[in-house]
Amino acid sequence: MNYRGLMRALPSPVDDVVFYDTSELTDLTTQAQESSRARMMQPIQRSTDAPVQRLLNAIQPGSYVRPHMHPTAGGSETIIVMQGRLGVMIYEPDGGLRQHYLLEPGCVIDIEPGVWHGMVALAPDTIIAEFKKGPYDARRDKEFAPWSPEEGAEGAQAFIQDLELLYRSSE
Repeated sequence: MNYRGLMRALPSPVDDVVFYDTSELTDLTTQAQESSRARMMQPIQRSTDAPVQRLLNAIQPGSYVRPHMHPTAGGSETIIVMQGRLGVMIYEPDGGLRQHYLLEPGCVIDIEPGVWHGMVALAPDTIIAEFKKGPYDARRDKEFAPWSPEEGAEGAQAFIQDLELLYRSSE
């Protein structure tokens, strides 16, 4: 199996200046296509200790960012769509859909801590830039919605298809 199929993220850069052009972005989307998750993250910060966490996330259709919330104060998340199309769903605590947004290149959404949200790719090779307060602590970063299926679990594909249908029916 291709080792990239098991990876969630590429290594953080080490240089003091990092530049991403269309070649690197194309490589990132190719790696997302090859990943078992149909997603691949490229950290931009040099360390998880950085005070601002920054990353690029390439997401293919059929994959989703499981509904979650960031419980800690200052845990807001800003997302900018660089290419493709992204559906962002905002949920009530019980799982009811509160709002949904269609983001295309140049769109920005900012989500405060404690707000349940999820994302689904609506076009091939979608790339988003994400910004959150650091340092990153996997134990406290996010809480997954208990009413949503884990990635790859039974029912996850049906859940994703229902989300995609939500956007197709609103076009």
